[in-house]
Amino acid sequence: MQVRIIDYGMGNLRSIGKACEKFVPDVKIINFKNPNIKSLIKTADVLILPGVGAFRDAIANLKPIAENIVSYARDGGYLLGICLGFQLFFSESEEGGLYEGLNIFEGRVVRFPNTVKVVPHMGWNTLEYYRKSDPMFENVPEHSYVYFVHSYYAKPKDNNIIITQTDYEGVKFASTVGKNTVYATQYHPEKSSKIGLQILQNFLNSCRK
Repeated sequence: MQVRIIDYGMGNLRSIGKACEKFVPDVKIINFKNPNIKSLIKTADVLILPGVGAFRDAIANLKPIAENIVSYARDGGYLLGICLGFQLFFSESEEGGLYEGLNIFEGRVVRFPNTVKVVPHMGWNTLEYYRKSDPMFENVPEHSYVYFVHSYYAKPKDNNIIITQTDYEGVKFASTVGKNTVYATQYHPEKSSKIGLQILQNFLNSCRK
C-alpha cells in the first residue's frame, strides 16, 4: 500500500510520516511543485493532507492541484486531512477574509467566538462520540485525550459526517469527520500518543479493505 503525504509548503511532514511508517512501509512525501505531482496523486493508495498555518496561504499553494485532490476523493480514494488539512476540506473559511476551500465537505470554517478567553485552542482535550461504531475509532475509548492547536473550527452543513466532537470553553465543535473514504481530524493524531496512533492505524487498516 502506497501512502503519500502532500507537501504544499505548510505541513508538519516529519512527524506524520514517521507515524505512518509504524504501520505501512511505503510512505513518501510528495511536493506540490513536483512536475509529476498529478500522476503521484492519482496513483496513491492513500493520500494525507496535513497542515499548519493560514487557510489563505494553504489554498493558494494547493490551487494547481486542488481539482486533482477533489477528483481523487470523488473517485473513492482514501484521503485523510489533519488540522489545517481538515479545514481545507470544507467549502470556505473566514480566516483572514473569506476564502474558498476544496468543498469536499459542505460547511464553513469560523473563528472561536469572543466568549472563548484563550485562543488558540492549544493542548490536550477529549473526544466525545457523535456517531457511534466508526471503524476509525475501534479500541478508542470515549473521552480519550488528543492534541489540538487551532484558532478556527469547522461547522459542517451535514451533521451526519461528524464522528467526534470536542468541547472547548463551552463551544462544541466537530473534531473528527468522515464520509465514505474521506476522513479528517482537527487534532494531530501523530502527536496524540498511543490514542492518536491507534486512530491512525485504524484509518490505514480500513484503507486495506
